[in-house]
Amino acid sequence: MPRPSTPIVLVAALMLSAGPAAAQMAKTPDVKTPDVKTPDFKTPDMKTPDAPPLKSAMPEKAAPTGKGEVQLSFAPVVKRAAPSVVNVYASHIDKRPNARTSAMDEFMRRFFGAEGGRGQGGAPGERAQKSLGSGVIVDASGLIITNNHVIDNMNEVRVSLADRREFEATIVLRDPRTDLAVVRITNPTGGLIPMPFGDSESLEVGDFVMAIGNPFGVGQTVTQGIVSALARTQVGSSDYQFFIQTDAAINPGNSGGALVDLRGQLMGINTAIYSQSGGSHGIGFAIPASMVKAVVETAKNGATTVRRPWLGARVQSVTPDIAESMGLDHPTGVLVASLQAKSPADEAGLKRGDLILTVDGLSVDDPEAFGYRFALKGITGQTKFGILRGTSRSTLPVKLTPAPETRPRDVLKVRTRSPFFGATLINTSPAVAEEMLMDFPVDGVAVQAVDENSIAARAGLQKGDMLVSINGQPVSTTKDVERATRTVQSAWEIAINRNGEVLTSMFGG
Repeated sequence: MPRPSTPIVLVAALMLSAGPAAAQMAKTPDVKTPDVKTPDFKTPDMKTPDAPPLKSAMPEKAAPTGKGEVQLSFAPVVKRAAPSVVNVYASHIDKRPNARTSAMDEFMRRFFGAEGGRGQGGAPGERAQKSLGSGVIVDASGLIITNNHVIDNMNEVRVSLADRREFEATIVLRDPRTDLAVVRITNPTGGLIPMPFGDSESLEVGDFVMAIGNPFGVGQTVTQGIVSALARTQVGSSDYQFFIQTDAAINPGNSGGALVDLRGQLMGINTAIYSQSGGSHGIGFAIPASMVKAVVETAKNGATTVRRPWLGARVQSVTPDIAESMGLDHPTGVLVASLQAKSPADEAGLKRGDLILTVDGLSVDDPEAFGYRFALKGITGQTKFGILRGTSRSTLPVKLTPAPETRPRDVLKVRTRSPFFGATLINTSPAVAEEMLMDFPVDGVAVQAVDENSIAARAGLQKGDMLVSINGQPVSTTKDVERATRTVQSAWEIAINRNGEVLTSMFGG
């Protein structure tokens, strides 16, 4: 999504902790508006003829005629839904018995409390990172769904219920690709009220919804609005982008909270906002319940990672020019740009240039919407694509299966003196390519991660780079890299493939 020019608009993932400063609200002074006379537009010599009174098109105002008319309220919905929404407090305690607090840590601790240095109450030699968000109870056994960014890099989690009970929780599953995570209450004492899932596919623009969470750490808060838009993509907070947009106020601390309908059913998990200030401007985004449910079901089945179906095809958006060339009256669907041999797409008979219009009858208008629809299908059975090939429309059954692990990963963390020092390398396969969101690389070696401030980082290596050769020798496995970096070289010639472009660089030994 291109970045807009001034004023800068930020996509704010709502993982901000609410500290004491968040409670300092500026008071607006009362301003007395002076009496202003409505100007008389008649001139002294003008005569205004009598005119018949205008008939108002507005309905006549009337007082309530019954008790029911003055007691309409969202309170019954809140009573049903609020007990299922929890506050999530996550922290990462880094114990360093012999570490001394740096001057910057001390400065941050004094002025910002828990967010800097050791944090409030931290023991000497310990560093604490803290995060505050919300979550939703989705199973009576104590399963809670929240945003992954709320617990990202955290190792301790506590949850506080609406009735003020607090529990420790363990992290069951993290899914960065959807920005969802599942935690489980440790030793629940009963009385947990799960929120039922609603049908997010049935939502329409204009439907009433409510957001429940813990904004700025002030405590459980309910805001109300409408569904502003559906199927929002390119928002930037996850890989599977297909968001519900709402004007119900969402603020930092609401992350992981519930977006509910007027039945008190879970329609989405609040996850991001558009904001210039970090606060709500009436443009919030929620992950639809259909995706949330898929992640929860994975956790219920005992898995610690979410496995998704493998297609083995790369798709691209349909531009107005492409749509015109294909005889379409407007851009729709996604275009098959390339295929991987022996993949489900290849075996189903998809061809380069095919236009995929629907997934199981549901239309797709861009690659993000297609990826979302396909990811929901699971890894067993089959799905059906509605396609346009030339001027002919047809339906193709596509097998649902996870990406295969065709060879060992043999992960290598390079610790020898070379341009790769600090890089983590991995043998590629369809499974690795899916996890790393790579196009179909030939079997080779990919950069899985690069340590900050390492030699590899300074050399310019990036996650997703494919190694082509080292000092003129082709690289096929991580063992090739291990052999090449055993001895110190006076110079290094490295060739990598980055997004289809081969780059060659020279480095000193």
